[in-house]
Amino acid sequence: MTQYIYATSGKAVGFVHGRYVHELGGTAVGQLSGSHVHRLNGQYVGELFEAQVVNKHLGDFGNIGNPGNPGNPGNPGDPGNRGNRGCPYPDVFDKLL
Repeated sequence: MTQYIYATSGKAVGFVHGRYVHELGGTAVGQLSGSHVHRLNGQYVGELFEAQVVNKHLGDFGNIGNPGNPGNPGNPGDPGNRGNRGCPYPDVFDKLL
């Protein structure tokens, strides 16, 4: 089952495949280290929280390095809009793009 990632507005913006974050077209844009989300170059961006990439103001978890090219798993489809859930943190998914 695909784990989709949503903007705080509720719109689907990406998905998780293994330890990588992909935009909906399948292009890898980030990597996970636990709940920490990093760009592919390793730079920390934010946290995976309730299927969203957000800034929880936890500080900087540093650079975990570039993992190489994880490939493109393809488009998993668009699950549609799940609606705004009132997330208290700012959305930072766009920092991965």
